Amino acid sequence: MQSKEKGSLIFIRLFPGEDIYQALKKTCQMHKVKTAVVLSGIGQLKQFKLGYFREKGDYAPEEFEKPHELLSLTGSISNQGGDYNFHLHVALGNEIKGVVGGHLIKGTVEVTNEIVLLKTDLMVKRALEEDTGLQGMFLEEV
Repeated sequence: MQSKEKGSLIFIRLFPGEDIYQALKKTCQMHKVKTAVVLSGIGQLKQFKLGYFREKGDYAPEEFEKPHELLSLTGSISNQGGDYNFHLHVALGNEIKGVVGGHLIKGTVEVTNEIVLLKTDLMVKRALEEDTGLQGMFLEEV
């Protein structure tokens, strides 16, 4: 993993075999991220798991072994008491140009990932919402 920060932007390069979540967590720790928005993410993932929210407690997870092109990565990252909370969604394309997408549960870099984060000091908290079963986003006073 490589990363470089300039102003409020962090550019990240991930390499084959890296776990996308572990690498992003390490990057956030290195750059002392409080909250970040994922501006873009491209590359290729393999051995990834996607979720689709059906109802409370049911994310309908599905695993994919073969590499897919990472067409889009978006979401937010927040530091909650020293641990990072990720809410990431992806669109991934296969070799016949079919696209799958959803909530990214896990993924391993196949060839490369190039990710750009927008870092902010805005405080964001995620907490379980009883009605929906989701980790809802709540804005706190800075």
